Amino acid sequence: MSNTTDHSKSGIKRGVQLPFKKAFEFALNTIKIRFWRSMITAGGVFLGIAFLASVLTGKAVAGPNVAADEAARSNWLVGLSLLVCAVGITNAMLMSVTERFREIGTMKCLGALEQFVVKIFLIEAALMGAIASSLGYLIGTLLMIVTKYFSYNPKTAFHGETWSGAYTGADFGLNLVLCVGIGIVLTMLATLFPAITASRIPPAAALRSDV
Repeated sequence: MSNTTDHSKSGIKRGVQLPFKKAFEFALNTIKIRFWRSMITAGGVFLGIAFLASVLTGKAVAGPNVAADEAARSNWLVGLSLLVCAVGITNAMLMSVTERFREIGTMKCLGALEQFVVKIFLIEAALMGAIASSLGYLIGTLLMIVTKYFSYNPKTAFHGETWSGAYTGADFGLNLVLCVGIGIVLTMLATLFPAITASRIPPAAALRSDV
């Protein structure tokens, strides 16, 4: 643990700031301790990314044959599902902040800066986003592949067409990077407001909380 000094207009404020490695370990332990609460938050990311992965896989299988109106409708549904997902994450993180009033108050009484509290919440969000997005991508892609496989009828298919259509290994890799990236960024953005709210709680008020 190291001491850092911030200069402000009112004078000099001293605060305690952990190195990133220690902050990462702290955030990981918090997820383990509040496992089921974290699973509820991650569930929204999981479902949103699973839906996105299924749409992307379906488009990749269809190749350039996707109609413009169908593509627009899919994009609208994906955008709406991710927005609902972000609202759910924000709500879950605000509830998490309420449950952790005393913990946040204790950290600030020990000298933790507002930036440190925000960093802890954002690291937690990035970890949950990465894990939930990866699982959501795998499940969404697998379900779409299984659906395409069992709905494929060689008697009605065009000559040379297979159940996988235009889908390739490159599509799998690109979609994985896209889905996990969107999941992490979405989770962090949705957590930003609750994190800033938590960082601004006065220590005395947080410690007096009965929650």
